Amino acid sequence: MEFTILNNKGKEAGKVEFNEALLQNKASKAVLHDVVVAHLANQRQGTHFTKTRAEVSGGGIKPWRQKHTGRARSGSIRSPLWRHGGIIFGPRPRDYRQDVPKKKKHLAFRMALQGLIQSERLQVVEPVTVSEPKTKLVSGIYKKWNAPTDSLFVLDKIDPLFARAAKNIAGVQVTTVDSLNTYDCMAARKIFITPTALEQLTARIGKGLEE
Repeated sequence: MEFTILNNKGKEAGKVEFNEALLQNKASKAVLHDVVVAHLANQRQGTHFTKTRAEVSGGGIKPWRQKHTGRARSGSIRSPLWRHGGIIFGPRPRDYRQDVPKKKKHLAFRMALQGLIQSERLQVVEPVTVSEPKTKLVSGIYKKWNAPTDSLFVLDKIDPLFARAAKNIAGVQVTTVDSLNTYDCMAARKIFITPTALEQLTARIGKGLEE
């Protein structure tokens, strides 16, 4: 199959071929679900922490005597029933990491790419070159591409000058081929990729099939 290449003015600048045979997979929602859930779980830091009644300061003395006060019995002001008391079954530090087999992860990635192409959400574009790190230069090119919110621009390598000019644009994120994953392919409304990055992506898919 062929992809149309758009230049920085939003006009057709040629075509590039892509080996669609690399993505001939039978879609499996279960595989995609497992990989995406694992990806999101691995982003969690797991540093959340709440104190139990044994860890909250204070409460070393009984607030009032047991009987004949007209109030309910209480042994500590740090009871979970009290304001500023301990937390019952609160979050504690833990590791949320989920390991996914390498072949399963690669299969999900190919399926996500296949869905990306079938839904016409993949667009090949020429590399963006900027002479100075000004956001309006990159923003103007995005507008000519009709880049929607939550889009992704995939490069073979990120130029520091371009990265500085594009970092303030919330609608389109920039990443490299090595960092592209299943979740990105499914979450992005549209993905823009340069011809060189597309070649690297093809090589990455082929290498995964050989392993």
